[in-house]
Formats: sequence, C-alpha cells, structure tokens
Amino acid sequence: MTAADPIRNRDTLDAFRGDRTYLGADHHRNERRTWIVTVICAVTLAAQVGGGLMFRSMALTASGLHMAAHVAVLLVAAGAYALARRHAQDPRFAFGTGKLGYLAGFANAVVLGMTAILIAVESGKRLLAPEAVDYDAALPLAVAGLAVTLVCVWLLKPQSRNHDLNLSAAHLHLSADALVGGLAIAGLAAGRQFGWTWADPLAGLAGAALVAQFALSLVRKAAAALLDMNPSAELTAEIRTRLETGGERVLDLHLWRLGPGHHAAVAVVSADHPLGAEAYHARLKGLSGLSHVTVEVRGPGQTHDHSGHSHI
Repeated sequence: MTAADPIRNRDTLDAFRGDRTYLGADHHRNERRTWIVTVICAVTLAAQVGGGLMFRSMALTASGLHMAAHVAVLLVAAGAYALARRHAQDPRFAFGTGKLGYLAGFANAVVLGMTAILIAVESGKRLLAPEAVDYDAALPLAVAGLAVTLVCVWLLKPQSRNHDLNLSAAHLHLSADALVGGLAIAGLAAGRQFGWTWADPLAGLAGAALVAQFALSLVRKAAAALLDMNPSAELTAEIRTRLETGGERVLDLHLWRLGPGHHAAVAVVSADHPLGAEAYHARLKGLSGLSHVTVEVRGPGQTHDHSGHSHI
C-alpha cells in the first residue's frame, strides 16, 4: 500500500455518507393513487356489506368482507408510503426507509390470509344451512361492486418493473377481490336461474381458496425481502464477473434488496496486486439497480484490510 491509500479510502467513505434514499421511482405516484383507491373502496365496502346483510347473500357479504380487509390494507400501504417519504433522510435508518413497503406488504398478506379463513368459515356454514337469497336485488349490487374493483385495479397497476411490493400487495388484494366478485356474480346468477341454493356459498368457498393462494404468494415475496434473501442470481453473477476481470478472486459476496429498484452489495476481493477499493467500485458502475456497494480488498500476506463504501 502507498501513503496515498488511506486518503483515497477516506474519500470513498465520504461518498458513503451521501444520499440514502432508496425509494421507488414511482413512489409519489403510487402513494397518491393508493389514497384515491382507499376512498373508493371505503364507499364500496359500505354498499356491499349493507346489501349482503339486507339481501342475505353470502357471496355478496364475502365480497364486502374482503373489501373491508382491502380498506385496512390500503390504509397500511398508504401509511407506509407516507412514512417512508417522511423519514427517507432519517439517520436512524442505516439503509434508508425503502423496506417499509415490504413490511406493509407482509402485514397485508397476513390480513389477506385471515380474510380467506373468514370467508371459508362463513361460506361453509351457509353451505350446510342454506338461507334464502334475494337474487334480483343482490345481483346488480354485485355487478356494481365488481366494476368499482376493476377501476381500482387499473388505478393501482404498476407502471415500472422496480418491484414495489407495497403497491403489488395492494394491487393483488384488489385483483383477488375482483375474482371473488366474479365468483359471487356467477353464484348468484346460478341460484337465480336454476334455484341452486348451494351455488352462492360454493362461490364463497372458491373465492376463499383463491384469496388464500394470493396470500401465500405475497407472504413468500415479502419475507424474502425482509430476510435479505438474494433477490437476483443474475445480478450476483454479473458483479462477481466484473470484480474478477483483472484476475482477482471474490472470496465473499452478498446481495440484498434496499427498496424498490435498489440493491446493496458487499464483496471481499483477494488479489496478488490489489487496487484501491474505488477501482473495484468503478467496475460496477452502470449496473442497473445496484445502489450501494461495499468492497473489502485483501492482498497477499496482508494482515489488515482497506475497504471502501460508495453509492454508484
């Protein structure tokens, strides 16, 4: 090492103290639309639950109960966006607030699973002990509810490929609700047309099964981010390849997600003729989604390390 090395490393460490805002590219848009959809769903909830109780439709009530969960879910999602934005520069968060959305997504997945259980239990009761349903009154309300849900699904459609799980969770909830609503309409129509009293609660059970599948998928995705599982084998391989272009050896490499569209990497590089850490940072410039890098460089017989951290 030369006498200049400590100075260069210090400069690199200074770069590390820069911007740590790891929010998604569409954060403000997603937050605004989530609040709009929350209001729409709250109004729809009142209509569906009230109509389901009034007309004794389990499928319609199930759709309303699912919508109630959506209102809670959307409030959590919108709140996560607001908190992440408000505390984006808070030094208490070592790697920013980009993961608040994943935490909200995990919580919403749990709510979705509980909703599936509730729908299944109530539908099972109605299947064993059918009740009279006012099909003529329930059907138009179910159709109106589905139309509103489809509008909300469109409003929350992701606009980028940055894997904003907070928005994806809200979008998935509403997509599941649209499927439940479609099944509710099918069950009501079958009951009205053919007198099949079992069709309405059976539609509720089918909806519960679909919702449970969505919940399980969402739990897996959120847990993977929260537990810092490797988000991309391809990006990991590319980082390794670039760091080893000069004959170096990557002894250790970790990649994890910081927020929508943002990843962090920590690498330990061994070289017979080691370069400064900033040289290895330069090799990783331009990698899409790689926002924070820590490189530790080791030379032959070296008893101490020189490391560098940077935003690239």
